[in-house]
Amino acid sequence: MKKHIISMGGELASGKGTVSKILMEELKFGIYKNGDYFRKLAKEMGMDVTTFNIYVKEHPEIDKKIEYSATEYAKKHDNFIIDARLGWYAVPESFKVYLKVDIDVAAKRAFYDLDRKSSENFETIEEQKQDMEKRYKLENERYFNLYGVRKEDESNYDLVIDTTNYTPKEVADKIKSEYFKWLDE
Repeated sequence: MKKHIISMGGELASGKGTVSKILMEELKFGIYKNGDYFRKLAKEMGMDVTTFNIYVKEHPEIDKKIEYSATEYAKKHDNFIIDARLGWYAVPESFKVYLKVDIDVAAKRAFYDLDRKSSENFETIEEQKQDMEKRYKLENERYFNLYGVRKEDESNYDLVIDTTNYTPKEVADKIKSEYFKWLDE
């Protein structure tokens, strides 16, 4: 059963948040962001996001609480976007989108993103890149060990877009077009 929910998964700094905001405005949808919850918990515990990733690996109950919060939200809501790495897994009846990006472009995007500075603060783009690669590996290992899934497996998604050379608006337009086709199928 299809729901009016778009789950936005993808790589770090691939544009999930920015594209989700555009879609939210244009579709008049709400938004649910697991990443905000994750960052909030990290900050409350006095950890940066990478350190918290390591901590969560040792405390799987926290990870499950974060990931399954989207499942619970979807039971009571419709017409929204899930901005979460495993949103596609938590809400399989959603339109599942995966955004990927070149790591060098991603590191530059993240480095200059002021919203990230409270939980990731690096001196150079190269440090940002190394941290992102470390987080990517930590997340992949954790998700496979806890849920038996690989978030980068493109067969999990209805649509995969490489955002490296596209504007967020172009990506949002492509998602909307494919989402409406998916609803009509």
